[in-house]
Amino acid sequence: MKVNIAIFVSGSGSNCENLIRFFEHSEVVKCALVVSNKPDAYALVRAERLGIPTVVVAKEQLNDSERMLPLLQNYGIGFIVLAGFLPLIPSFLIDAFPRKIINLHPALLPKFGGKGMWGHHVHEAVKAAGETETGMTVHYVTPVCDSGEIIAQYRVAISPDDSVDDIAEKEHQLEMEYFPKVVESVIMAR
Repeated sequence: MKVNIAIFVSGSGSNCENLIRFFEHSEVVKCALVVSNKPDAYALVRAERLGIPTVVVAKEQLNDSERMLPLLQNYGIGFIVLAGFLPLIPSFLIDAFPRKIINLHPALLPKFGGKGMWGHHVHEAVKAAGETETGMTVHYVTPVCDSGEIIAQYRVAISPDDSVDDIAEKEHQLEMEYFPKVVESVIMAR
């Protein structure tokens, strides 16, 4: 039986689209729902074009167990994937989906994690710190931002000549290649 996943997004949705396409013919995983906290997130357009139902939840709805739990139950969601979702996940969702919520972070945690460390801010911090490598981390979600158990990390070398955009692009290529495979392996290991 397939596991229905919900992909939570806040932005353009390149990872969201990559996940949907990766699992399009999967016998294990079905992308059943895309949830965004931003009504103008381009990820919603990508999902709708690929025939995936979408829902926008404002902060007060996200933090309302009587709204979120029935919503996820209606779609038979068994697993949640955060793909560029910025708000903190409320504890009731973490309790309802123990070790069934994972997040993609665009750096090698524990470096460059925590509040304010998302998107370009992460890559700017990596550049400012003079790092010789960057990468992506997939981790379980806990109530503390970017502190959950690390599932997988992938690395790429960067040079002092790389711009912030170069660093972002190198890290993004890792996401495109590895994130769907990590999601699949975590779900298949259940």
